Amino acid sequence: MVSWKKVFRVALLGATATASMGASAQAAAGSSEARMAAKIERLRSNPAALRALLVSMPKGGDLHVHLSGAVYAETFLQNAAADNLCVDPIKGVLLPNRGLTKSLPPQPVCVEGTQPAATAFRDQGLYDRLVDSFSMRSFVPSAGWSGHDQFFATFARFGGIAKSHQGEWVDEVATRAASQNEQYLELMNTPDFGMAIRLAAQQHWDGDPAKMRDALLAGGLRDNIATDRAEIDALEATRNAREHCGTPEAKPACRVQVRYIYQILRSAPPERVFAQTLLGYEVASVDPRVVGINFVQPEDAFLAMSQYDNQMTMLQYLHATYPKVHLSLHAGELGPGMVPPDGLRFHIHDAVEKAGAERIGHGVDVMFEDGADALLKDMAAKHVMVEINLTSNDVILGVRGKDHSLQSYIGAGVPFALSTDDEGVSRIDLTHEYVRAVMEQGLTYAQLKSSARASLEHSFLPGDSLWAARDKFAAMRHECITSKGDAPSAACADFLKTSDKAQQQWELEKRFRAFESTAVATTKETR
Repeated sequence: MVSWKKVFRVALLGATATASMGASAQAAAGSSEARMAAKIERLRSNPAALRALLVSMPKGGDLHVHLSGAVYAETFLQNAAADNLCVDPIKGVLLPNRGLTKSLPPQPVCVEGTQPAATAFRDQGLYDRLVDSFSMRSFVPSAGWSGHDQFFATFARFGGIAKSHQGEWVDEVATRAASQNEQYLELMNTPDFGMAIRLAAQQHWDGDPAKMRDALLAGGLRDNIATDRAEIDALEATRNAREHCGTPEAKPACRVQVRYIYQILRSAPPERVFAQTLLGYEVASVDPRVVGINFVQPEDAFLAMSQYDNQMTMLQYLHATYPKVHLSLHAGELGPGMVPPDGLRFHIHDAVEKAGAERIGHGVDVMFEDGADALLKDMAAKHVMVEINLTSNDVILGVRGKDHSLQSYIGAGVPFALSTDDEGVSRIDLTHEYVRAVMEQGLTYAQLKSSARASLEHSFLPGDSLWAARDKFAAMRHECITSKGDAPSAACADFLKTSDKAQQQWELEKRFRAFESTAVATTKETR
């Protein structure tokens, strides 16, 4: 976990904060927005007080969230005990049991050198080691073991937990989101793709995606769709039950709208990647809860690098075949030295120009790309948004402060939204990223507000935007421009009924008005 001392030190060294302090003066004098902007400026050197303020700031949505990575280690330990799993206390890895005893309650039978995961609740030392093993908590890089290594290793360590807990995980993430005034989540998740794997084993990738699609569909790939939809049904039923949604006892998390991004495992042979990707497009075509596609796993891995062009070819074809399915791609989650220099020159470009990605996740190495300035200009013109994950980029890539590409995107007019990536593994939340953006990157309240608005503007929710012009948040569309306060005009209300996206955007503006009303004209915060 990244400490505030480290973030504050980077902020001071970067000297970025003072350069942006005049932006709030652009707001109308005496307005609640201007007072809130001024309040944030006064708190730049006080991270704890800044967090206390920003935790209640409306944040719109978090668009870059891996479900399994968003869950805190403590939850996984509870799940492991419930599943009667075993644990290797030295390696910090969950393992299946070899059976259950006949005692009541039954106890897991574990191989020599391992023990029931439940023993961690009676052994504080083991408990602490497992929390550290499942996350970045207490991690210190050492020779041969980097933050990148630790981060990605965590997923295999807690990966043995049954998927039947997914509803609990969504509840946890939605509950945490609600507590920070978030209203929308797009959760990346990998539903079952067993049929796709079996069919892929019978195929050979020869560079012809149309031929392979025909073969996979003829083999029965669509039979996997029902399994995936049933998996989502089950997790949503669990989430709704835990949150008492639709009842008088409904919890605040019920107000957080959740949609899913079908994530593809890209560190696999091309036949398998294509089969899983095709299944994702098929599922997204028939289930409105699945709003898009993304590729995951380390971008610097051998297959991810060596097959990158093939994978963009697959996506180019599938994007044309399924034009209504949205695409966000991890691209540019790389840094100098991680791969040869040639590997930094084209990933973002090809994701945008070849695959047709509407959003880019991370995009850290954009200034190492060929024609970087032209690429940024094109992203701005096409309104390709970048999902910014500051803490993730720090702990995985070692990129922070002035070395981060966020200011390059802002300078080029590329829309961006702050996101968490894997808040459970990193031991953070979205408020942490907002505070970090202010302290380390020098963002103003106006820029934080733009990030929140962009998260909904570029969400994959259906319907037209509330705003008259794309990424211009000054004027609402004509139906709503005459609306006053929180109540939409009759014409605006009729329009909102037609657009899930605009409904969320309208709600965000209501929340901004409420939040900004808390900023009094005179404040007494100390620096």
